[in-house]
Amino acid sequence: MWIPTEHEKYGVVIASFRGTVPYGLSLEIGDTVQILEKCDGWYRGFALKNPNIKGIFPSSYVHLKNACVKNKGQFEMVIPTEDSVITEMTSTLRDWGTMWKQLYVRNEGDLFHRLWHIMNEILDLRRQVLVGHLTHDRMKDVKRHITARLDWGNEQLGLDLVPRKEYAMVDPEDISITELYRLMEHRHRKKDTPVQASSHHLFVQMKSLMCSNLGEELEVIFSLFDSKENRPISERFFLRLNRNGLPKAPDKPERQCSLFVDLGSSELRRDIYITVHIIRIGRMGAGEKKNACSVQYRRPFGCAVLSIADLLTGETKDDLILKVYMCNTESEWYQIHENIIKKLNARYNLTGSNAGLAVSLQLLHGDIEQIRREYSSVFSHGVSITRKLGFSNIIMPGEMRNDLYITIERGEFEKGGKSVARNVEVTMFIVESSGQTLKDFISFGSGEPPASEYHSFVLYHNNSPRWSELLKLPIPVDKFRGAHIRFEFRHCSTKEKGEKKLFGFSFVPLMQEDGRTLPDGTHELIVHKCEENTNLQDTTRYLKLPFSKGILLGNNNQAMKATKESFWITSFLCSTKLTQNGDMLDLLKWRTHPDKITGCLSKLKEIDGSEIVKFLQDTLDTLFGILDENSQKYGSKVFDSLVHIINLLQDSKFHHFKPVMDTYIESHFAGALAYRDLIKVLKWYVDRITEAERQEHIQEVLKAQEYIFKYIVQSRRLFSLATGGQNEEEFRRCIQELLMSVRFFLSQESKGSGALSQSQAVFLSSFPAVYSELLKLFDVREVANLVQDTLGSLPTIVHVDDALQAVKLQCIGKTVESQLYTNPDSRYILLPVVLHHLHMHLQEQKDLIMCARILSNVFCLIKKNSSEKSVLEEIDVIVASLLDILLRTILEITSRPQPSSSTMRLQFQDVTGEFVACLLSLLRQMTDRHYQQLLDSFNTKEELRDFLLQIFTVFRILIRPEMFPKDWTVMRLVANNVIITTVLYLSDALRKNFLNENFDYKIWDSYFYLAVIFINQLCLQLEMFTPSKKKKVLEKYGDMRVTMGCEIFSMWQNLGEHKLHFIPALIGPFLEVTLIPQPDLRNVMIPIFHDMMDWEQRRSGNFKQVEAKLIDKLDSLMSEGKGDETYRELFNSILLKKIERETWRESGVSLIATVTRLMERLLDYRDCMKMGEVDGKKIGCTVSLLNFYKTELNKEEMYIRYIHKLYDLHLKAQNFTEAAYTLLLYDELLEWSDRPLREFLTYPMQTEWQRKEHLHLAIIQNFDRGKCWENGIILCRKIAEQYESYYDYRNLSKMRMMEASLYDKIMDQQRLEPEFFRVGFYGKKFPFFLRNKEFVCRGHDYERLEAFQQRMLNEFPHAIAMQHANQPDETIFQAEAQYLQIYAVTPIPDSQEVLQREGVPDNIKSFYKVNHIWKFRYDRPFHKGTKDKENEFKSLWVERTSLYLVQSLPGISRWFEVEKREVVEMSPLENATEVLENKNQQLKTLISQCQTRQMQNINPLTMCLNGVIDAAVNGGVSRYQEAFFVKEYILSHPEDGEKIARLRELMLEQAQILEFGLAVHEKFVPQDMRPLHKKLVDQFFVMKSSLGIQEFSACIQASPVHFPNGSPRVCRNSAPASMSPDGTRVIPRRSPLSYPAVNRYSSSSLSSQASAEVSNITGQSESSDEVFNMQPSPSTSSLSSTHSASPNVTSSAPSSARASPLLSDKHKHSRENSCLSPRERPCSAIYPTPVEPSQRLLFNHIGDGALPRSDPNLSAPEKAVNPTPSSWSLDSGKEAKNMSDGGKLISPPVPPRPTQTASPARHTTSVSPSPAGRSPLKGSMQSFTPSPVEYHSPGLISNSPVLSGSYSSGISSLSRCSTSETSGFENQVNEQSVAPGSGSGHSGSEELVRKESKTPPPYSVYERTLRRPVPLPHSLSIPVTAEPPALPPKPLAARSGHLENGTRRTDPGPRPRPLPRKVSQL
Repeated sequence: MWIPTEHEKYGVVIASFRGTVPYGLSLEIGDTVQILEKCDGWYRGFALKNPNIKGIFPSSYVHLKNACVKNKGQFEMVIPTEDSVITEMTSTLRDWGTMWKQLYVRNEGDLFHRLWHIMNEILDLRRQVLVGHLTHDRMKDVKRHITARLDWGNEQLGLDLVPRKEYAMVDPEDISITELYRLMEHRHRKKDTPVQASSHHLFVQMKSLMCSNLGEELEVIFSLFDSKENRPISERFFLRLNRNGLPKAPDKPERQCSLFVDLGSSELRRDIYITVHIIRIGRMGAGEKKNACSVQYRRPFGCAVLSIADLLTGETKDDLILKVYMCNTESEWYQIHENIIKKLNARYNLTGSNAGLAVSLQLLHGDIEQIRREYSSVFSHGVSITRKLGFSNIIMPGEMRNDLYITIERGEFEKGGKSVARNVEVTMFIVESSGQTLKDFISFGSGEPPASEYHSFVLYHNNSPRWSELLKLPIPVDKFRGAHIRFEFRHCSTKEKGEKKLFGFSFVPLMQEDGRTLPDGTHELIVHKCEENTNLQDTTRYLKLPFSKGILLGNNNQAMKATKESFWITSFLCSTKLTQNGDMLDLLKWRTHPDKITGCLSKLKEIDGSEIVKFLQDTLDTLFGILDENSQKYGSKVFDSLVHIINLLQDSKFHHFKPVMDTYIESHFAGALAYRDLIKVLKWYVDRITEAERQEHIQEVLKAQEYIFKYIVQSRRLFSLATGGQNEEEFRRCIQELLMSVRFFLSQESKGSGALSQSQAVFLSSFPAVYSELLKLFDVREVANLVQDTLGSLPTIVHVDDALQAVKLQCIGKTVESQLYTNPDSRYILLPVVLHHLHMHLQEQKDLIMCARILSNVFCLIKKNSSEKSVLEEIDVIVASLLDILLRTILEITSRPQPSSSTMRLQFQDVTGEFVACLLSLLRQMTDRHYQQLLDSFNTKEELRDFLLQIFTVFRILIRPEMFPKDWTVMRLVANNVIITTVLYLSDALRKNFLNENFDYKIWDSYFYLAVIFINQLCLQLEMFTPSKKKKVLEKYGDMRVTMGCEIFSMWQNLGEHKLHFIPALIGPFLEVTLIPQPDLRNVMIPIFHDMMDWEQRRSGNFKQVEAKLIDKLDSLMSEGKGDETYRELFNSILLKKIERETWRESGVSLIATVTRLMERLLDYRDCMKMGEVDGKKIGCTVSLLNFYKTELNKEEMYIRYIHKLYDLHLKAQNFTEAAYTLLLYDELLEWSDRPLREFLTYPMQTEWQRKEHLHLAIIQNFDRGKCWENGIILCRKIAEQYESYYDYRNLSKMRMMEASLYDKIMDQQRLEPEFFRVGFYGKKFPFFLRNKEFVCRGHDYERLEAFQQRMLNEFPHAIAMQHANQPDETIFQAEAQYLQIYAVTPIPDSQEVLQREGVPDNIKSFYKVNHIWKFRYDRPFHKGTKDKENEFKSLWVERTSLYLVQSLPGISRWFEVEKREVVEMSPLENATEVLENKNQQLKTLISQCQTRQMQNINPLTMCLNGVIDAAVNGGVSRYQEAFFVKEYILSHPEDGEKIARLRELMLEQAQILEFGLAVHEKFVPQDMRPLHKKLVDQFFVMKSSLGIQEFSACIQASPVHFPNGSPRVCRNSAPASMSPDGTRVIPRRSPLSYPAVNRYSSSSLSSQASAEVSNITGQSESSDEVFNMQPSPSTSSLSSTHSASPNVTSSAPSSARASPLLSDKHKHSRENSCLSPRERPCSAIYPTPVEPSQRLLFNHIGDGALPRSDPNLSAPEKAVNPTPSSWSLDSGKEAKNMSDGGKLISPPVPPRPTQTASPARHTTSVSPSPAGRSPLKGSMQSFTPSPVEYHSPGLISNSPVLSGSYSSGISSLSRCSTSETSGFENQVNEQSVAPGSGSGHSGSEELVRKESKTPPPYSVYERTLRRPVPLPHSLSIPVTAEPPALPPKPLAARSGHLENGTRRTDPGPRPRPLPRKVSQL
């Protein structure tokens, strides 16, 4: 039976359990579980990581842990009772674990590894804590390390700052908010600003000395030197080196490195240096022979210096090399370091160029104990400690030192009868009173053990040597008395023996007879002469002699006069036990000299402080002993001395001696009667304050009052103990009288000097320290009343001195911090006076930092859950006194600008934070009663209104993100909890007082605004938290957003008709709230929109305002990342449900649908704009959204914003043409007016004209970069018109030049024709703007189908490519997947006019083939019926699919959606006809190019002829005969009669073309290819015979290719054809813009037998490289069996093949063409585009009867308008009578603009001398009738024989199919005048001369066709009026001006569909 557990509540899983049993709970090792029930070895419960899933698990798998249970029962909460640090570690490590893995994924390797090390460290420390064997101190240390690492990791990972108290996390509910703030601030500051260490230490490690001339042992002496004061400031670090310059004792690290300790901050200056002196141990002279002397001397070697400034940067200096200078002049050795510092080192030599001292240095900060901990390795290996000279900055009471420093300064010696000066060596001994030498008390420096004697270094031949060597003598105190130092002087001989001869000695006693030690300073000692054998062991023989020439002399003056030799030393004592001060000794021995007491007490102030603190206890005993002796006589003097000593301890140097005095008072003080005298003298001083002129001494007394009171209280206690509490009343009276005197003195106002106020300030600053002393004797209430009276007596006048005001506040602050204030009884007494002073200061806005600190302390003492009566009363008082002023203060300080300096800014943030914490503390403490009292306290509604507005504003400030640092989530949650509680209280007041007739919009608006920003806070968005953090927040506070949302809804419902005031203002804020992904909040808030719609409908009959606001805000909010698909569905469903019964349901549904569709697009847009997405998807999505704003919402501003976003995307993707079209959308919205426009996006404030001009220039630039120059020309003209109308000729000139440059680029630069691809996006997984739609996409340059398909699959990595071209079924549409269907399509230009006109260069045509395309085509071959294996052509049908787009390409996107699709089927006969048309046209083109010498290489023509003839001979064309010319087919298809005839015509035409081609081929074929030519001729006759053709000679002479019947597919223009028979449409295979289209299938789809023939017939082999290798080839492309379209089958020619090469002269094209690879070859080289013959008649105009030729659905008779007989000759076409409309000649206008555009200008240069005519007309073109005589004047030249040696006009006319590239119309004129075959060497001028002289050039048939000026269509003409010519762009300069748009030309022919926008006509 399952029973609830009592104690087994919490456990950790120690083995994984799979949960395979029924109801089993799967558990992983390490999971924590909460146990609910138990039964027979099983537990039932849940894992804390997933509390919703409960189950059973074996009890043996769980290790139980102690835990306490809160809320026992169903919702019980289990908290483990382990150490809170352990709990925190465990939860933190779990959170880190997940994030740590993410670091690896994000490739943040550095942090990943550092965090890994930290986690391992924490786990190791956790083990130590869990074991529980640590000492208390070690445990504390481990916890400190743990918390430091936890904080570091949290900071690095951006987690929250954890508030801690003594290393344990604190619960914010258990402490006051002010205390929480302080804890957070403390941790934050600790993290931000490390505390500056006051103590510093220098670590020095000696590595080696690098020097070339070593060979002797060395001594290296380091010390620190103050160059400012010219003295050493540290002891010496002494190191011995061996002969190689390495440390002598490598096994002892402490001998090689030292720590210079206790450097104060004042000593880290640039003028502190490390000095290094090097002494060698060896012979006297460095170069002496080895046997010269066996004795070793200490001799100077070198010196090095380094400034400590180099270490102040904090970097470790490893392997520093110090330059070592050698001393040339030994007499200067003592100051060599000073000279080097002063840069006087020129007099010294370096020891060597690469020599130096290698050392390692590091500056360490902190006290020595901290250094020992942090650098334990340094201390564990051993390091010597080098102290400062003398005491450190802070003297510690327990410090024991007795060091005497002796500096051997210099000597003055006589020659001693020698001719040269002596080599003097000094030896020093310490001799005790018994005459024995003290052993091991001479220290040369740290790093070297002390020695018993010292030998100085020797200066060569110097009778006045200066050594300046510092020694330390650490002599014990007990040895000091009676000891003396003896110095012996010896002359060191340089002879072989190297003798050292004693010639004198000096000595000095360490202590004088009166007990004083040797005074500090320099002493001149007498040198007593002696002999070598003098016995100095008997000290009695010389101690009676005088030792010094100074004040210390005895009476023996006679001995003095005899000696001239002297020796100087400097002594300095550093002792805590001995003194050199006689006054100090006199005072301590006062009983021996009672008469000197007064003098000794007076001199006490002159004694150095360090001497006093050394003997502090003795001194105090002396003072109180004197007071006991005679209080009347010495009372005042002793009091003053006591004050002096007390104030001495205030000094930071002696601050640490305060505990010594405290200990003395507690344990050693025995003056039981002293209190009387102390009170009496103190009162005497206080009474004199107001009268005394000089206040300095009185202020010293007041400063010492804390310790005076301590002595008074201790003395009284001793007295009470001794007497049983006698005289108690008297004592109380004395104290009260004293305090009355104080109150009187405090109440006085300062007049004049302000000395009184200074005394008041001094008293107040030390007065709070007295409270604790008074409490030892008096009751708490008594003391509180005394203090209240004293503080209450302060003058409250505001104009009191500011300094005194600050001190008053500090006194209040110390009072609040004192022990007295912690007691509730005394607190209630003191609180009013504290609040009074605070209120006063806050009102004046003074001393805010101090006020904040005091308030914080006040609230720290009031715990949150204190419901005691006293606390409630205190809150009453505080609310009444401070709430209002506190709110005002917060408003005031948050509205100030923040200070610029970082320190001030920190203070500013601190004070703001503290006041906020105080306010929150106060509000959290307030109960219902307090709120009710507060609201009742307002007398009028105005006061209440002001209060509510004020508190709402403050709450809004508190919610600001910058109010607390970003990682203070704990603090923010507490603040929010307080705010929401307060708002719930105050909303009642709002409802009761400000509704109905008292409605106040401002206060309600403030309320709603506060509620909205409260909900939107980042720290409340629980979805962003980790699961553990979210769980903790929900457990503690719940979801505060939902609570506030319910409150908003409730308050909104209360508004009634006043809701209208908030519509539409609150739509945006409420919408923002609903976008938060919290289902409950959304369900509460979304219905408010229905309410708003309802009220708006009532008010105005519609809800346009609601709709507009919703749409505006949705865009901005969703672009910020808010909202999701769930929200869209919820919004839709909730509102639709709400409006079901409304009368306005239809309009409501419409609004909801619009908003929902907008959300779909915005969500797609946001998803696409993510960092990883490709540009194509972003552009497509932006276009979708932009069109939605334009068409459905009509939001112009949003539309323009997205235009610019799209523009930026295009620029980034380098889609310059699309970028230009995009910017045109904005340009279209503007007019040429002077209307001022506001600043918008990146545009400045300017006129509409200036902005439009700027846009035009930017668009032109982008069209130029996108090589869309024709469009740029149109815009150049538009802006030129504007410049012209303003007579801005400068800019007009630039614009005209730009226009000219664009024309040049058209003719000279190569343009690649892009391929087009149809893409279908099927499946529900695609974004909304793509889902189940098909698009046509304009490919990139050189991009073929495979590359495009791969790009699309990369953009949609989850998509599946469909392998067929059939339309998908419904299952694909509805699939939860992504399917892509991609194949190439052929563009079908709207207008064939330019493409079919003769003489238009391919460079120009190429533009019209692939621009402004609405229609695309795709052909799919298939077999219908039975397939004939012998001849597949019989059943080979073509399914032709036409796609119509919503917008033409190119446009604002590289792809547009397909709007309509049409599918037709072409019969095998029609298919065959089209194939032959294409091949014939190809042959004509190649023959023409060869004839006009446009081909340098004849190979392409050879290959084409070979392919056609060879295929025909081997059954190619004959297959068509077999299929369609047989009787069965003709009988079964009677309707195809005309088509069969047409096929027959094409076959005959092909034969004619081939014969003519062979003639041309014969002319140009090289010698080595003659055999091939002969073979072709032979095969051609075989072909003719197979076709049943005999000879053409007769008809060829008249008309080489002539058919009586009209073509079934002709242009609708009513002009005769001249190129192909009867206007035959011959379509190039690779021209995607011709109509009808090329054959779209490949031979590979046919049978193997027929494939080669079809390939040759269709001409597709020409796209292969084999064209140039004279080998016929099969097709290069195929449609696979699965119909997956290859690039060639499913598209038009390769993009490169469609481009025009960059050529500068006319005929370069044909010459270079054969050298180009197939990818580079321009399409005109292989498939010249047919042109309309009528287009050659440039001087004619289009008549009204002309039909557009883009409709493929007209029947053949309709198309064949006026068919006339024609020869294959261009000039004979000219001679035909092209007269219509009453004899007028009809001709279409000439490009380069599409015919739909407004009449752009076109320049013409006439060949006649007459000036070019101008037409001022702006309307449609009027026809022009030329003179018939002039037209016929050239005559006919058409009767040349075909196969004769000369070229006929028929062949030369081929050149019109592929004209050379020329610039402008004049070159076209030249081209018509000079046959291109005449070679590229003929210049334009030669051609003109030829025309004028009427001498026809070779092969020319055009010499007189254009003899007169040709009037142009108005779109190309220059007006006759004297208007300036047109323009290039002004460089983006803003300009003013306005011109109305010119009238636009009407369209010359109907378009298949209307244009959606003005600009698309470009």
